[in-house]
Amino acid sequence: MNTMPDFLHIDAQQRSVSLDARNPAFYGNPNATYALLHAHCPTFYWEEQKQWFFTGYDHVNALLRDRRFGRQILHIATREELGLPEPLEHTQHFDAAERHSLLEIEPPEHTRLRTLVNRAFVYRHVEKMKPEIETLAHGLIDRFEKDGQTELLSSFADIIPVTMIARMIGIPEEMGPQLLKWSHAYVGMYMFKRSREDELAADRAAKEFADYVRSVIAERRAEPKDDLLSHMIHTEHKGQFLTDDELISTTIVLLNAGHEATVHQIGNSVRVILESGLNPKSLFGDEKTTERTVEETLRIGAPVHIFQRWALEPVEIDGVTFERGDKVSLILAAANLDPLKYSDPLTFKPDRAEAPNLSFGAGIHFCIGAPLARLELNIVLPLLFQRLPHLKLARQPKVKDVYHFHGLERLDLTW
Repeated sequence: MNTMPDFLHIDAQQRSVSLDARNPAFYGNPNATYALLHAHCPTFYWEEQKQWFFTGYDHVNALLRDRRFGRQILHIATREELGLPEPLEHTQHFDAAERHSLLEIEPPEHTRLRTLVNRAFVYRHVEKMKPEIETLAHGLIDRFEKDGQTELLSSFADIIPVTMIARMIGIPEEMGPQLLKWSHAYVGMYMFKRSREDELAADRAAKEFADYVRSVIAERRAEPKDDLLSHMIHTEHKGQFLTDDELISTTIVLLNAGHEATVHQIGNSVRVILESGLNPKSLFGDEKTTERTVEETLRIGAPVHIFQRWALEPVEIDGVTFERGDKVSLILAAANLDPLKYSDPLTFKPDRAEAPNLSFGAGIHFCIGAPLARLELNIVLPLLFQRLPHLKLARQPKVKDVYHFHGLERLDLTW
């Protein structure tokens, strides 16, 4: 395990790492690299990214909750003070869509927005969607069961999360394919070494997405319905209503986060289970074993690998000094593999009783959609293996070149 691959160079003494994130040998199996980082240099300066990264479970968990770090910095300092460049002209629509994103803002704005949205995502509320998720999953399997084969992402994984989050928010279901296109282009902005073409595609998607959401907001203002968008439009918090710009940012982030990661996770989970050689019947025997299986697939096959934070004040972590305005990165997926927390961390062991995974983050930015994502996974995974008991991989799955997300290009199955 300690043999270093060609694409990775670690100088443990200097805590410096050189790693090409777009190398298929890395993003195709990042867990192997994370294991090497844990062994040699769990806190490191990534030369290509020009930033400090943390992989240790305790550091990542603490930093996600540390209020000396935040998702934004310009609420307490100017670009001039921090020496930050001006925003790119060709990503102005993307920047506008992100301006009020729950993922990007800090209290008190974050508290106000999250309070308005939170009620819809608490477990007791999303649990009411269980029959709808089951019906949808059964209907999709009915379409391809007789074929003896399917590409699972397009026939199943893509459809369930986007349909459920669209219903919840109040976006017509037939918009699903278009929402997926916008979302895929939009998240291109988060890729390492993104190109100008990626940026232009993300900006175009952000503009079209925002224009569409604006039109739906106008409809709901005139004629409210029993959906989350109407609730956000017509509910006040401490005498304030959300502005159109806040509503657009919030709707876009909920639609993107509400399905992008779950699509990846369904694919990752099915792959992990099939490659483990374990009997699916034993993995989904009852509610408790199902839950443990799902959590273990989230631990070992997390869909979102990195979250970044700005240092809001001078601070030292693990012997590294940060000044106000420095950016740090937390590798959630690597924290899930910390050998100090997990025995045999690269092995899929659903009967683990160890630390909870950090795949949904922690602290005030803990994933608001976690109850919905967990519910979907706990319903659709056992159902898929019950309906198709002889499921197996038709060919080796190929991982998407979208690091720091982790998902499959396609998942071809037979039974």
